[in-house]
Amino acid sequence: MWKEKYRIGVNSIDEQHMELFKNLGEFIQLVQQKDVSWDNRLDKAKETLDFLQKYVIFHFDDEEKYQKSIDYPDIEIHKKAHKEFKAGINKYVEIFQEGGFTEEKMQEFSAKLMTWLIMHVGKMDQKIGEYVRNREVEA
Repeated sequence: MWKEKYRIGVNSIDEQHMELFKNLGEFIQLVQQKDVSWDNRLDKAKETLDFLQKYVIFHFDDEEKYQKSIDYPDIEIHKKAHKEFKAGINKYVEIFQEGGFTEEKMQEFSAKLMTWLIMHVGKMDQKIGEYVRNREVEA
């Protein structure tokens, strides 16, 4: 799922993005495997939600700390996007806790996660890399 074009040029952030793509890629593959039992897929959904709830907080905090350290001008826009993503994950946690995690919801969840990650890393986070590269040229 990870592509080199997603690299922004900040090693710590790129490594965290790779970890996110790796975990989401594994989840998506499992969701699409109809020959795997529902219980196994449900367990993987639980693991993915648990991972995301913990890891995105770590990653977003780290990314925002880095943005602050370089005086990134669009930090507030970035924080808002992170907040919306966390809210989306929490929505699926609630759905799951209420017993509403169906085949359809797992497909929906995996599609939303990957779309968001590609758009966020492929568009928004690329601007961080551009800012860093332009700043280094000017320095």
